[in-house]
Amino acid sequence: MTKFHILIPARLASTRLPNKALADVCGLPLVVRVWQTAIGADAESVTVVTDHLEIQAAIEAVGGCAVMTSANHVSGTDRLSEAVSSLGLPDDAIVVNLQGDEPLMPAECVQQVAQLLAANPHSQMATLFDGLDSESEWRDPDVVKLLVNHDDQALCFSRSAIPHARQGGWPKAIAKRHVGLYAYRVSALKQWAGLPVSEIEQSESLEQWRALSAGWTIVCGQAVAPIPAGVDNPDDLARIQEVFVETTH
Repeated sequence: MTKFHILIPARLASTRLPNKALADVCGLPLVVRVWQTAIGADAESVTVVTDHLEIQAAIEAVGGCAVMTSANHVSGTDRLSEAVSSLGLPDDAIVVNLQGDEPLMPAECVQQVAQLLAANPHSQMATLFDGLDSESEWRDPDVVKLLVNHDDQALCFSRSAIPHARQGGWPKAIAKRHVGLYAYRVSALKQWAGLPVSEIEQSESLEQWRALSAGWTIVCGQAVAPIPAGVDNPDDLARIQEVFVETTH
């Protein structure tokens, strides 16, 4: 089995859901629920990477590990880039970025993305995708779409409806929804902070464009299990709370 480490970036500030990481989910903060999910994925280590002492305290209260990073990072990958050096992880180690608002991420998908990177030694990153269920999702700018080549390497990420359907309708058979679950080599994460921020990254507000613009290879795979949506807003939080009420009773 592939050896890997899980880092969970979690910041307190959130535009659509203030203090999201500490939001209550059946008696525990959201970030703790994500940490519990990570513990179930059989990683070598699980560490929450944060910018706030309250998040660190919440994780340490349940026996978890948390490290502090700058509050000025604009993305989770920027936060992980700072953390890998302080954690002393070797350059050839694989790190999975499990976002701090994904408490329902299947453990098998976490393992899959690590194994995908391990099987592609010339790739700096790995990520997953799934199909799209409807034309409305394909057109929704909050749903990130992905195009890959014949080797399942990422060609393009966009909030736009891609690929365009020249003959009308929508390309249900080939449209892909990007899943924001990443694996990186530690050596790549250490280089991340030195990569220039591309205009496409700024326009789309998609950090993965920084890697593509720098010429990195991102290998992609179809998720082996359905991946529920994470928590972006109060409605998402209510949905997650209902799931945990059902599973804890």
